[in-house]
This record gives sequence, structure tokens and C-alpha cells, in this order.
Amino acid sequence: MKQNQLFNRTRWRLAVWYAGVMGVIFSVSGYGLYEAIAHAHWMTLDRELETVAGILHDGLESKLKVPGRLEPNLEELLPNLCQVGSLCMKESSPLSPRYTTSAIYRGNYYVRLYKPSGELVAIAGTDPMGLSTKFNAKEWQTLQDNQGFSYHQISLLLHTDKGSSWGYIQVGRSFKDFQQYLQNVRWILQLGLPTTLILVAFSSWWLAGLAMQPVYQSYQQMQQFTADAAHELRTPLAAIRATVESTLMMPTLTEKDARDTLKILNRQNQRLAYLVADLLMLCRLDWQLMMSSQLREQNESVCLNDLVSDLVEELASLALSSGVSLSEKILISHALEVKGNAEQLYRLVSNLVVNAIQYTPRGGQVMIILEQTKQAAILRVEDTGIGMDIDEHNHIFDRFYRVNKARARDRGGSGLGLSIARAIALIHQGTISVQSELGKGSIFTLKLPLI
Repeated sequence: MKQNQLFNRTRWRLAVWYAGVMGVIFSVSGYGLYEAIAHAHWMTLDRELETVAGILHDGLESKLKVPGRLEPNLEELLPNLCQVGSLCMKESSPLSPRYTTSAIYRGNYYVRLYKPSGELVAIAGTDPMGLSTKFNAKEWQTLQDNQGFSYHQISLLLHTDKGSSWGYIQVGRSFKDFQQYLQNVRWILQLGLPTTLILVAFSSWWLAGLAMQPVYQSYQQMQQFTADAAHELRTPLAAIRATVESTLMMPTLTEKDARDTLKILNRQNQRLAYLVADLLMLCRLDWQLMMSSQLREQNESVCLNDLVSDLVEELASLALSSGVSLSEKILISHALEVKGNAEQLYRLVSNLVVNAIQYTPRGGQVMIILEQTKQAAILRVEDTGIGMDIDEHNHIFDRFYRVNKARARDRGGSGLGLSIARAIALIHQGTISVQSELGKGSIFTLKLPLI
């Protein structure tokens, strides 16, 4: 297949299309996976932020007395709460977290308290550097500092313990760790996708080769069949042409010469007719083999006892003219029936018997043996013919293959009989095999499933 450019191009095409489609699928799947991971983490962080903000909001409202004024007991909830303009704002770096056991400091949270006018009153937690402190009454916000890191924050209205409006609490969280995690996910996907596509490309090439193998084998068989058929048809056509040309070159033609010429033409014509009929038969059998599941219900019961008896009676004259003894041996006492096409099964066994007679010298024997196992009917055709080498066993059922071509041509064989027999056996879910030894004869064994 590697030397055939047509199949190579087709294989490349299949591999490229398969790799391309899989690449698109993996890319879309990777993007979807990334978005799903990002969304899931974003929602988790939002719920966490909302929970922390809600706890701080409820805790602060129970301690606030006067609108816009910080109460001393707020440090119980926010230990490092620092009022704007106080000394702690100057001594403490905006990026350095205040040491405390509170969850908001361990989670990179920051807390800002605003008056109703939007003026910043105090901060707590890990106050980010470069993030605007300008108040925005929008509940949810996503901001970026001057280093490009993202923050997500929520703003809630605060009330005093008596229900009057105190101001706002703004709770935010750094998404630096979240962004780093997503960056790692992107790196994994960006490195994994090309690696996967390379593996898919090699797999595509290999799978395309596997997919093309049966097609290429069929193509080879078709090429071989076409070449063999052309060769077989050329021989009788050449003989007919030579006979006609030689006859036309004769100045006078007697009645005897005319009859001899017509006999030659008739013989070659019969050979052509048999060859064409066998080729058509093989085409029909190939189609039936593909459609065997649909055609199986149309089969009928066939009695192999009657089939063998009819064949022995019909081929007795052929065996007699060839000087071969033809007999049958039925090893069962009841009618042995199988399901199939009676005409095709008759053709199958007939081909085996005729083949045995043709390749058995004068004085030899051909015997048809019928027996049965628990699951199958066994029909054997044994002969004392010329036999064949063990190397020829694998080719004996090939189309146009002959063990002794000169002898087969003398008998008018086309080399398709055993191919037709094997095709019919396969259609009937059976098997056909051969045992042979050079100079000692052959045994063809047909197994068919019982009804």
C-alpha cells in the first residue's frame, strides 16, 4: 500500500481530516474545561466573599451606635482596624498583613468602612497597594491594581443598633492566587493540547492505514481478478481469431474443413460462455455474501442425502468417460437436512466432485461421504488423484488458480470452480477445507450447520 500513490494520498487525507477534527474537538473541549474550572472557582470565591462580608456586616451593626463614628469595641471584631489619619496608617505598610487569627487576614481580605457620603473612615485586613479607595455604591465590583492583579469586592449598607443608616462596609479579596492557578491551568492546556495533537496525528496515520487495509486488499484482489479474467478471456478469443483468419486464408473450403472450423469455434465459444457464467456467478455470490443476513430468511431446507444421490447419478457418465469410479457412502440412517439454497449447494458439491474427477487418473476412485456431528453436517469428497503440495493448500481456493494448468485446459476448466464452492460455503455459514498429499490424492471437507 505504501507504494501505491492513490492509497497513500487517500491515507494522508483520512489522517489529516481525522487529526483536524480531533484537534477542533480537543480545542473546544479544552476551552470549555478551562471556562468550567474558572467559573466554578469564581463562584466559590464569590460565595466565600459574600459569607465573610455577611458575618462582618451583622457583627458590626450590633456594635455601631452613632452614624459615621467608630466605636472602641469594634476592635473585638476587627483587631487591626485602623482609622484614616491615625498613627497606625503611617506606621503600617499597606501591603503588610496585621498579625491576627481572623480568617480575613489569612485569606488576603481587606475591609473598608465608609460614611454615607462615601468618605473613607477606616480600613482593616490586608490593604492592597495601588487599589483605588474611591467609594462606589455598586454592590459587586471587580478592580485591578497598578500591578495588574484583580480584586473582587462587595459593598453593603451598614445600620446602627437603632436602625439608622451608619454608612457602608466594603469587603474585598485578592484574586492573585486564583489568577496564578488559572495561569497554571492555561499552561497545562497550552502544552497538553499540542502534545495530544501530535499523538492524535500519529494515531490518525496508523488508524487510517488500518482502515485502508481491507480496501487495499479488495483493490488488489480486484486488480488480480481483472488481470486473470482478461488473461483467461484472451486465450479463447485469440484461438477464435486465429481459426477464423486461417480459414479465411484458405482458397477453397470443403465441407469437412467447414465443420472442423465450426467445431473449434463452438468449443471456444462454450469455453467463453462457461467462463462468463462463472464470473457472473462469483459476482452474485459476493453480493449475497455481503447481504447474507437479509437473504438467510429466504433459504429452504435441503436434504443432503438426496443431493448426493442425484449428483452420483448425474456425474456417472462423466466419471465413466474419464475412467474413474464414482461412489457414495452415507454414514447416517436418517435424512440429513440443512438450511440453504438447493441450487447453490448442488453447485458447490458438483464443483468438488467434478474437480476430483478431472484431477484423478484413469483407474482412480472418487467417493462422496456424508456423515453428521452434533452441530454440523459433514460432506467429504475423497479422490485418489494427483494431489498437491502443502504450499498449494492456501491457494487452491483462489480464483483462476490451477494445480495442473495443462490438464485443466484440456478439460475446459476455468479455474473458478473451487472459488465458487468456497463462496457458497461462506454464504451458508459453512467452511470448506482440503487435505492433500502429492501423488496420493485429496480430501475436500465441507461443514454446514444443521437446522
